[in-house]
Amino acid sequence: MKSRIAITACLTLLLTSGCAWLLTPNVETKIESLKPGQYKLDPEHTTVLFKVKHLGLSTYVGRFNEFDASLDFDPNNMSKTRLDAQVKINSIDVNNKDLEETLRDDDWFDSQRFPVASFKTLSVSPGENGNFIFNAELTLKGVTKPISLNATFNGGASNVLTGYYTLGFSAQGSLKRSEFGIDTAIPMVSDKVDIEIFAEFQKK
Repeated sequence: MKSRIAITACLTLLLTSGCAWLLTPNVETKIESLKPGQYKLDPEHTTVLFKVKHLGLSTYVGRFNEFDASLDFDPNNMSKTRLDAQVKINSIDVNNKDLEETLRDDDWFDSQRFPVASFKTLSVSPGENGNFIFNAELTLKGVTKPISLNATFNGGASNVLTGYYTLGFSAQGSLKRSEFGIDTAIPMVSDKVDIEIFAEFQKK
């Protein structure tokens, strides 16, 4: 306990004394130089967003706040890389408590019957500009459909603050919610849903 307090005090001193650069890691961005192995998601540095068009006038943005994921990463043979993830539907957050309760109801996500959405990688293929396409199955509201994410590995480095070697990851994709039995309010709220993920994975 005392050692943790001492470490926290030292880190605070470094940050407040203009020495934050000492804690900034040397990030390696070449995919083949990143460390292979099993990784766990760092939920404190992960964001899962969804976006829909509202009345054709604006983009409405929501998020999920509770999730988990594992990454089996092979930078030397990316076709063997696998990402599996789960999202707790009840953690939906649209900055409106009444709307969040509505979205949990059976006309929308029906979170009581289907509390978790799951993503399971089937294959990984090269994309453009050094990106990778994660071809996967998404199970949402009891329906399983194919989905593809355009993913970027932003780099890897040893994180002094956590002690873990960490990978930066981002991905984008889209789906039609009607294919998962969520067709309420179309076209007032768009059928197409864009997904954006920003995450850090820690090597086990």
